[in-house]
Amino acid sequence: MARPKPWEVDDGLWAVIEPLLPAIERRTRHPGRKRHPNRLVFQGILFVLHTGIAWEHLPQELGFGSGMTCWRRLAEWTEAGVWPRLHEALLAKLHSANALDFSRAAVDGSHIRALKGGCKTGRSPVDRGRTGSKHHLITDATGIPLAATLTGGNRNDVTQLIPLLQAVPPVRGKHGRPRRRPDVVLADRGYDHDKYRRLVWDLGVKPLIARRGIEHGSGLGAQRWVVERAFAHLHWFRRLRIRWEIRDDIHEAFLSLACSIICWRRLTNLPSSQPALPWQPRSRDPA
Repeated sequence: MARPKPWEVDDGLWAVIEPLLPAIERRTRHPGRKRHPNRLVFQGILFVLHTGIAWEHLPQELGFGSGMTCWRRLAEWTEAGVWPRLHEALLAKLHSANALDFSRAAVDGSHIRALKGGCKTGRSPVDRGRTGSKHHLITDATGIPLAATLTGGNRNDVTQLIPLLQAVPPVRGKHGRPRRRPDVVLADRGYDHDKYRRLVWDLGVKPLIARRGIEHGSGLGAQRWVVERAFAHLHWFRRLRIRWEIRDDIHEAFLSLACSIICWRRLTNLPSSQPALPWQPRSRDPA
């Protein structure tokens, strides 16, 4: 049996995505050409995300529609807020399956080049002043991405510590109040600032941050490596290795979608003794 391509959307994932997409009413007068099916267009977006190919080079024989069709639909769904809700829905499914561990979280940042410039770019101090951006990521104790943000390449990682914690959505999937904050957050020496330690404590989270000037071997690396692995999984999507988008919201859409795909893969690889409960996101007004 042939192995499915990574951009092929199975029925389970599409059952989660389809209710989140905005409904577009077709005009009764002068309706024009019928819209390309959403599922095929979504696979075209995944194809670009996985391969890093330019939109105009999207192969027509795959049946995903033109590159401009996929780009327009991506912008349309981004404006409707589809990607954060998709990520939240998949986190809820993982939570209902007891696959999320909020006992601790890990944060880190990773630099990428931004060859076309745009918003949320800057002269990177680690890339000879070339224009770049940064991905900032927070994961649970097992490496599942909880939230990701985008900044300019000249931003210090520590400035995104609080925004990352605040960006974690309320994770449902179980009875009771949704879970939003981890018990502990782990970070490397780049986050060693007492001011931010106090701000983390104010959010009800315990900071475990390595201090400068102390020998390596504190033991945090044995628990922090999960965020490094999560970055490896994120940058396996070739469209995220280099930022080609001038519009920051489009690149953030790719970033959020990649986090969702990682969550879905973790969900489908759960052991049979740990099935995911049938949970569906609450209907919301896209506006």
